[in-house]
Amino acid sequence: MPDLPRIRLIFTGGTISMRDDAGRGAVPVLSGADLLKDVPGLERFCQPVVHDFGQLPGPHMTPQRMWELSELVARSFDQGFEGVVITHGTDTLEESAYLCDLRHQGPQPVVFVGAMRTSSQLSWDGPINLYQACRVAASAEARDRGVLVVMNSGVCAACEVTKTYTEALDTFQAPDTGPVAMFDGEELRFHRRPAGRKALVTPGLEKRVALIVASAGDDGSLIDLVAARGDKGVVIEALGRGNLPPPMAKAAIAAQESGMVVLLTSRCWGGRVSGTYGYEGGGARLMEAGLVFTPGIPGHKARILLMAALGAGMGRQEISQWLRS
Repeated sequence: MPDLPRIRLIFTGGTISMRDDAGRGAVPVLSGADLLKDVPGLERFCQPVVHDFGQLPGPHMTPQRMWELSELVARSFDQGFEGVVITHGTDTLEESAYLCDLRHQGPQPVVFVGAMRTSSQLSWDGPINLYQACRVAASAEARDRGVLVVMNSGVCAACEVTKTYTEALDTFQAPDTGPVAMFDGEELRFHRRPAGRKALVTPGLEKRVALIVASAGDDGSLIDLVAARGDKGVVIEALGRGNLPPPMAKAAIAAQESGMVVLLTSRCWGGRVSGTYGYEGGGARLMEAGLVFTPGIPGHKARILLMAALGAGMGRQEISQWLRS
């Protein structure tokens, strides 16, 4: 079947490969070949080629492993594959997908997929999710849409998606934009292209980037700590529209003045940060002080962005300009 697209299936582990045989909790045990036994029919629309990257739960993924995964994706296209599907633990799936999306500049589809139930549970969602992910990767309409995430018949852009619920089957959603495509039975229907997606060329990641969540009465001591230990950047999940308790705002501005890059996003589920409020600690004052405002992404993805941007040698002003471009 030479006319069917060659799709590399990269299996990293996660819940989709887990089983609880001993009654002590689910662990990754299934290989790529094991998983494919439960997904018949792929040969009708693609030529799948299995690559076992590892059997890693989501919390065992690190930025370095995410980087290695993105390198493998790039090599896959150099080797002639026309699409890539990656199984991944859902706890950190959106971070790996977002890093791949930042680095992926070609038209080929890259699709991340996971499962919320293990093979030991009733209604295991792994096989149908993997089947649909392969359908998307083999689709000509998926080209030039960046990295995608397929779960529960929905197709979301990596730059827009986030995990919204601890165990719901429809946990992966794009709060501000909605999905780019959906499965209607066997029919795959694309609706739009991702908004605001941009590539970032970088030779590596800066590891020394912290993530801090704002809360009522925060005194800013955690920001002082990461600045003192020599971190190159910090992402702060601010309150609401992009506001901080006054002591925390003072610490954030001091960190920025010391040479750290301080990115501000919101701890809210959706929406953007902005310079709306002019009181002490308000977003308008933080923006005036030079903090970098991110375009509506959660803190854990903003951290990946900052690690990549600093790895590319970008400074505060360059990052701010890149985000606004």
